[in-house]
Amino acid sequence: MNVIHKKGFVMILHHQFIDSAKKYGRKVAVIDTATQKTYTYNQLLIAALIFANKLKHFPEKHIGIMIPSSAGCIISILGTQLAGKTPVMINFSTGAAQNTEYAQLKCSFLTFITSKKLCEKLNVPEMPGMIMIEDIIKDISPVDKVKAALMAQMPGSFIKKAIPPADENDDAVILFTSGSEKDPKAVQLSHKNIGHNLKGIPILFEIGSEDVFAGNLPYFHVFGLTVTCFLPLYLGGSIVTFANPLDYKQICDGIKKYQITMIVGTPTFFHGYLKKAEPGTFDSCNIMMAGADKLPNHLRNEYMNKHGKVLLEGYGTTETSPVISVNNFEFNKPGSIGKPMPGTQLKILHVDTEAELKANEVGKVLVKGDLVMKGYLGDYEQTKLHIRNGWYDTGDMGMIDDDGFLWHKGRLKRFVKIGGEMVSLVQVEAALDELLPEGTICCVVEIPNPVKGADIVAALTDKEIDFKKIQQKLRKVLPAIAIPKDFFTVDELPLMGSGKVNFREVERTCRILHNKRQLGKE
Repeated sequence: MNVIHKKGFVMILHHQFIDSAKKYGRKVAVIDTATQKTYTYNQLLIAALIFANKLKHFPEKHIGIMIPSSAGCIISILGTQLAGKTPVMINFSTGAAQNTEYAQLKCSFLTFITSKKLCEKLNVPEMPGMIMIEDIIKDISPVDKVKAALMAQMPGSFIKKAIPPADENDDAVILFTSGSEKDPKAVQLSHKNIGHNLKGIPILFEIGSEDVFAGNLPYFHVFGLTVTCFLPLYLGGSIVTFANPLDYKQICDGIKKYQITMIVGTPTFFHGYLKKAEPGTFDSCNIMMAGADKLPNHLRNEYMNKHGKVLLEGYGTTETSPVISVNNFEFNKPGSIGKPMPGTQLKILHVDTEAELKANEVGKVLVKGDLVMKGYLGDYEQTKLHIRNGWYDTGDMGMIDDDGFLWHKGRLKRFVKIGGEMVSLVQVEAALDELLPEGTICCVVEIPNPVKGADIVAALTDKEIDFKKIQQKLRKVLPAIAIPKDFFTVDELPLMGSGKVNFREVERTCRILHNKRQLGKE
């Protein structure tokens, strides 16, 4: 589906939702698997207008949202935007209370919407500014419903004029970086930023109002928010929400039951789906897209061999709304992270000299285009450090080949200097993936070495592996300094709520296990 916009088209996300609601009024917009409730576009618009009326009286510009992927979360996001405010998405998976306080301080707000069920499940104490979505719903009067229903019947242009004015350069949402490597930063994404993805993705894939999207990712993660929330609402598609992204069985059952046509996720999540899938589970899926972490070759091969499905791979960051590059069915080079999105410029710079590199040379990946964030809220120094002359420094290493495909070579922070040589931890992981048994997940990190500065070690989820044999095989494909000096087994690799590996926690665990092992030898 190629979406054609008129000259002078302005992308404002909640305005696009209003347009979709007017066009697809009786069509199913959201199926909430947690509550078993279904919302048409018209019903979703009425609910969002009711929430907007409740939220517009709060004096703050920002409103926090801490709710699992659900119709309630979508309504809260839209209601906040329709009220002329900016939703701040709070990660509840890595410390709900702590992350809420961090967000409140960072973004200067008090009020946040959450769920009683979530707070009970996570033992979140009563906090200043906390509003339960259940209480908002309970407080809705018949008058509120009638007023919103009457407003929803008005032409879209009337509704847009009746709500607070908006500009495409306004903040559409505040998201936080993953915190997998250091403290999270508050990312300001404008309507124009996210709109770049919404306009570009349909150019690359045949998707539209007939598609059913899996709402399997948390909305506090940009991949989930853009691709599994704003994109389907923009296109007039349907969303099937799943509150728990780790309930692989429920998601697999939902894919089959609701005939989901597009599903995206991290490689870790796709590992989980593969374990719970049955023959025919993915028959309805036209697009299966992995991102956020490197896609192992064996996982790609398993989807093809077991289910006859092409597992595509893309690349993005929170700061780029998120998609920078992607493989599609027209151009797909397995192992690469695809070609740049329409309207996106890429360049590769030398790490030290910052000279622009030629094809097939590895350096820092920089991105330019409307997808690049406005900046880090309240952090002018970090913003200027990462964005120079419109170019965003991703912090990733990569190269562009002769055919224009981008290849990810790892985070700059995931390169280790050993004996004066730079070693890519991602490259070591890729070599390990080729040798490990099916279903085994690995993560390679560095730990301090008083003589060499650092050692490379690996955490694996398989206790039956002969580590000496693995090391011997690795010597055939990696230089000696890149061979992990030790292996540690863990039941599961610690993850961020988005499904990305929590590198800081893996490193901390490996240091503890290493120290225990050293003490045992003494």
